[in-house]
Amino acid sequence: MPRPRCERCQRPLAHCLCPLIPDLASRTRVVLLQHPSETAHALNTARLAALGLTCAQLQVGEVFDDLQALLAAPGYRPVVLFPGDDAQVLQPYNASPDPLPLLLIVPDGTWRKARKLLYLNPLLAALPRVTLGEVPPSRYRLRKAPQPGALSTIEAVVQALNVLEAPHSFDELLRPFEALIDGQIDAMGGQTYARNHGGGV
Repeated sequence: MPRPRCERCQRPLAHCLCPLIPDLASRTRVVLLQHPSETAHALNTARLAALGLTCAQLQVGEVFDDLQALLAAPGYRPVVLFPGDDAQVLQPYNASPDPLPLLLIVPDGTWRKARKLLYLNPLLAALPRVTLGEVPPSRYRLRKAPQPGALSTIEAVVQALNVLEAPHSFDELLRPFEALIDGQIDAMGGQTYARNHGGGV
C-alpha cells in the first residue's frame, strides 16, 4: 500500500517539506518547463522552486501549446536559461539599461531532455538565451554533475535570482532542497553514501 503523500510537496507525509518552503516575492517571473520524466524523481527540485516563489509557475510536458500567450505577458522580457555559445551572462537589474524584469524560462530535465524541449518548441528555441557566470559547486551531493558548473534546477534558479535582484538573497529557497538531500543520505546510511558518492559521514 503506497504511503500517504502531501498533496502540495508530493513527499510522504512523514517527510513533508512544506514547513521549510518559503514564500518569496521576486521582480523576475520564473516559468519552469518540466520534462514529464522528472515528475516522479525523488528530488523534484523544480517543484520546490515553484512552490517557494510567489511569481513562479511549473508546467509539465514536452510540447507547450500555450507558450505564445505565456511569452506575451506584458511587462517582462522573455529569455530562456540555457547555456550556449550565444548565451548572455546574467547581469543585475541595477546594471541593465532595460528597465523590464525578465520572464525567465527554465527547462527542467537532463541535458538531453532539456535540449529536446527546445527542439520541440520552436518559440522557446528562438528566445534569447541567458546563462550564469561563475557558480559555486552544486550542493546536489547525490548526483554526479554531467559537467563542471552544472547545477540542479532549484540551484540554478536561486543563482539567477541572486544575480538579477542583488543584493536581495533567495538562498532561503534552498532549505527544503538541502533537507531533502540530507534525508536521502540518512536513509542510505553514511557508509553507503561515502562509498557510492565519495562523501564524508
